[in-house]
Amino acid sequence: MPSDALLGRRSPAAAWFAENGALAALVVLVVALSLLSSDFLSVTNLLNVGVQAAVTAILAFGQTFVIVTGGIDLSVGSVAALSAIVLAWTATVAGLPWPPATLVSLLVGVACGLVNAVLIAYGKLPPFIATLAMLGVARGLALVISQGSPIPMPDAVSHLGDTAGGFLPIPVIVMVVMGVIAAVILNRTYAGRAMYAIGGNEEAARLSGIKVGRQKLITYALAGGFAAVAGIVLASRLASAQPQAAAGYELDAIAAVVIGGASLSGGKGRALGTFVGALILAVLRNGLNLLSVSAFWQQVVIGVVIALAVLVDTLRRRGTTWGE
Repeated sequence: MPSDALLGRRSPAAAWFAENGALAALVVLVVALSLLSSDFLSVTNLLNVGVQAAVTAILAFGQTFVIVTGGIDLSVGSVAALSAIVLAWTATVAGLPWPPATLVSLLVGVACGLVNAVLIAYGKLPPFIATLAMLGVARGLALVISQGSPIPMPDAVSHLGDTAGGFLPIPVIVMVVMGVIAAVILNRTYAGRAMYAIGGNEEAARLSGIKVGRQKLITYALAGGFAAVAGIVLASRLASAQPQAAAGYELDAIAAVVIGGASLSGGKGRALGTFVGALILAVLRNGLNLLSVSAFWQQVVIGVVIALAVLVDTLRRRGTTWGE
């Protein structure tokens, strides 16, 4: 009788691991670091890990929408910085009350995402090029508005960097809320289903009646909005909006999505997986710091982890094709 492998079948354990490999890796990583460092499992350190993961996770939730459609967004770090600068400038320099200033900041993030989508869906630019251009434009605008200097955040917004009840960091709460929103969008809305359809086969999605251009507008607008929230959270932790903030964070966001099990070819990805991916990056950095590993070697380790995550995704897709 042909084996399960030849039939393209997998055992329940293998199927679970294929879908939850990142979670299993996180558990192994936590156990290993807790054995290597007695400080790792302290409540204070675990909350610190959550705070460190918050900004990357929020950016990555927005990036998940884009990657599920088979796209990429290199601009989210710069959009985060621009949105925070806009909030700080409108509230501090222009004198606008912080609630409408925050709304303007979020709208700036959404607008950046819409520009990306227009260039991609209607201008037919590759996502890499369109979002790379926005990376430069958004960072440049942040520098122009701030004149290259940090701008203090309104006190009410700076409290986002504090703790709730003197214990739970507010950035962690915001991260969880944004994760739930991302999960609901992906799993419970038409837009989410359309994202998976476009990522699976864009032409088939178009022929089935999905307005691909409009859905890409929604997808990239969401990514921009999530980037704006991430920028506000980061600025609140620093108590100021800095034009060079979040530089390189787009790479961490992409890494978190991929480590979490999403496919760069599109059609696959989950908010929970992205959350786990962001935690893996934060746990790795935190654990390596506790073990006094050089920051240079930390970059090497992170790079190897990302390469392995992409390799696993590639092998998984090849295995599916061979099994079929």
